[in-house]
Amino acid sequence: QVQLVESGGGSVQAGGSLRLSCAADGSPYVYYCMAWFRQAPGMERERVARINNFHNTDTGTYYADSVKGRFTISKDNANNTLYLEMDSLKPEDTAMYYCAEKPGYCSGGNWKTTDFKHWGQGTQVTVSS
Repeated sequence: QVQLVESGGGSVQAGGSLRLSCAADGSPYVYYCMAWFRQAPGMERERVARINNFHNTDTGTYYADSVKGRFTISKDNANNTLYLEMDSLKPEDTAMYYCAEKPGYCSGGNWKTTDFKHWGQGTQVTVSS
């Protein structure tokens, strides 16, 4: 069973930066997709960014339009840790952020919440204006 633990959330002013981490206990999958999602109060969970991985090599990323150019997803394969570097934060980025993993690749922009089998508990990000 894959276990995911997020950290790094907090409160920051608009324009600031945060880096989220997601420690994974080791995936049993040969190729898989890891992603960040977020959910604001009263809203549906939405996609943020994802990265594909094959034999501990990252093979492609995808970003939601709302974060493109501001957020960067990456993975430290030696330490099995997923990151989300968030720059130029806006109040609308305020949400609970979750990391998730699924076996098999995510194809282009065709990935959604229900595709993912494993989830972390979330870490809160609050951006004040």
